[in-house]
Amino acid sequence: MKQILLFILLIFPLTGLSQNKNGFDLKNSLIPHQQVLHGGPPRDGIPALDSPKFLTLKESNFLQAEDRILGIVIDQQARAYPIKILNWHEIVNDQIADQSFVITYCPLCGSGVAFSSQVKGENLVFGVSGLLYNSDVLLYDRKTDSLWSQILRKGVSGKFSGVQLNQLPLAHTTWKAWQQKYPDSLVLSNQTGFSRNYENNPYQGYEKSRQLYFNVNQKAPDLYHPKERVLGIEIKNTFKAYPFVELNQSDRPIIDDVVGTQKISIHWDQSNQSGIVMDTKGIEIPTIQLFWFAWYTFHPETLIYQND
Repeated sequence: MKQILLFILLIFPLTGLSQNKNGFDLKNSLIPHQQVLHGGPPRDGIPALDSPKFLTLKESNFLQAEDRILGIVIDQQARAYPIKILNWHEIVNDQIADQSFVITYCPLCGSGVAFSSQVKGENLVFGVSGLLYNSDVLLYDRKTDSLWSQILRKGVSGKFSGVQLNQLPLAHTTWKAWQQKYPDSLVLSNQTGFSRNYENNPYQGYEKSRQLYFNVNQKAPDLYHPKERVLGIEIKNTFKAYPFVELNQSDRPIIDDVVGTQKISIHWDQSNQSGIVMDTKGIEIPTIQLFWFAWYTFHPETLIYQND
C-alpha cells in the first residue's frame, strides 16, 4: 500500500498552484485552490456506480454478519450498500420511487453521507472528481462540473457554488443488524460491471494507523485517536461530536442531550457500533459517522460529548 501511495504522489504532485485541476476550474472556488489536492486517480478514475444492481438477502452470500454497510430507507423501501464495495467506488447514484439520491463514502475520512440528487429543480448525477479537500472526497456533478464537498454538504465551485445539498438519514452499521431490522431490504450487488476484488480492502490498516495520507487544515487535539469514530451532528450552525469511546462508556441505550436549543436523543447500539439521533417528535435527524480528525478539521468549533 505504501509503495502504491508513493507512486501516486510522484505522478500527481500535491502542492501544485494550478487553478485548474483534473479539468475543474477553481478560480472562483469557495475553498482555497491551493488546498484542493490531487488524490491520485484522475476524474472518474474511481468509477461511480450509475446503474446499481441489487440482490435479496438470500442472494447476498458474499456478505459476512460483521461487514459494515450504509443503509437507507425511502418510501418504506430499504437498501444496503456494503463498505467493501464503496471502498472501490465511493459514489452510488440511485433512485427509489420518484426520489433520486446519491450514496457517498470517503474511505480516507470514514464518512458516509446520503444526499438528494434533486438540486434547484435539476436532477444531478455525481462522479468522483479525483480531488480532495481536507482529505475528503470532492464530488462533481456531470451536468455542470460543479465540485461538491461531502462533509461540508455543499457546492464549492462552479454553477452550484454555495448551494447546500439536502442530506438524508443514513445508517452506518453491521450487515447483521441491518438485515435483522429490515428483512426485506435489498443489498447492492458485487456484480458491478467492474473488475474489482471486493474482498480485498485497499485501505487495510489505515483505520488503526495514526497516519494521515493527506494534509488537513486543522489538526485535531489528541483527546482521541485520529481515526476514532464519532457521530457528528449539526443543528442550526451548532456542531457536536459524539465519540464512540464516550458512547460506549454509557450504560444507557438512549442518551438525552441538547444541541443549541434543540432537545435530541441518541439511540446507541453498542453491539453494532452504530447510532441514530431523534428529535422530540421521534423524527430522525441526519448525522454523519466519520473519523475524529475529519470531523474536527471541518468543524474545529465543535462541541464534544463526554460521558459523565
